[in-house]
Amino acid sequence: MNRIIKKFKEKGSEKLMNLFITAGYPNLESTVELVLGFEKNGADLIELGMPFSDPLADGPTIQYSNEVSISNGISIDKILDMVSEIRKSSEIPIILMGYMNPVLRYGVSKFCEKAASVGVDGLILPDIPVEESGLIEKEAAENNLPIIYLVAPNTSNERMQLADRKSDGFVYCVSVTGVTGARDGNEVSDSVSKFIERVKVNVTKNPVLVGFGIRSYENAVSIASNADGFIVGSALIDTIRKSYPNENWKKDVFSFVHSLKFGK
Repeated sequence: MNRIIKKFKEKGSEKLMNLFITAGYPNLESTVELVLGFEKNGADLIELGMPFSDPLADGPTIQYSNEVSISNGISIDKILDMVSEIRKSSEIPIILMGYMNPVLRYGVSKFCEKAASVGVDGLILPDIPVEESGLIEKEAAENNLPIIYLVAPNTSNERMQLADRKSDGFVYCVSVTGVTGARDGNEVSDSVSKFIERVKVNVTKNPVLVGFGIRSYENAVSIASNADGFIVGSALIDTIRKSYPNENWKKDVFSFVHSLKFGK
């Protein structure tokens, strides 16, 4: 069974925590250790970001991490090597998240085959509308790589239903319109409840994770109350940026991750 699907089947009433980290940020050597540390501190799933020079869905925080990672010499092959290294000691579900241009340049079939062979469990490609999934859908399916689609407050009921049919693993709910980034908790929680209610009516095949704007345990509890879990990216990248390269920067980052999941 796919690790993502297995994780949701095993979760019971627990809210799952999915963490996004840009591969190669803040340096190439730390990604594997960070992922393993995230798991030890409560992460249930990992989105490993594939840096791109024009990350159109991302705000300043993740744009910055993309720039640093690219300057560090990241590549798709290096990211796949990281996944292979993680798999030596962990079965945490790993989803590659990124933009379609680097995948097209790498070669869609080659990308899907290699990703599956090293232990990738799914793909999120935010610049591919669900109607244009034919660019990669066949190759992904042939390699048992579920594609996870996004829905937002301005997504119609019909497109939510289509995203649900096309997704495997979970549906990614973008809690607010706009780019990624930690936001004031009230900005998100005030608008997300009605949105999630509508999502739950239209998304019936897959679990639902909520992302964009979560920066604390309190945010996560509030925003994910009617969902199956939550996704944190920008707040995690911000924490790394503030801590690195202090001597105990990883300890500080892991402490933040632990607090996101457990509130302490």
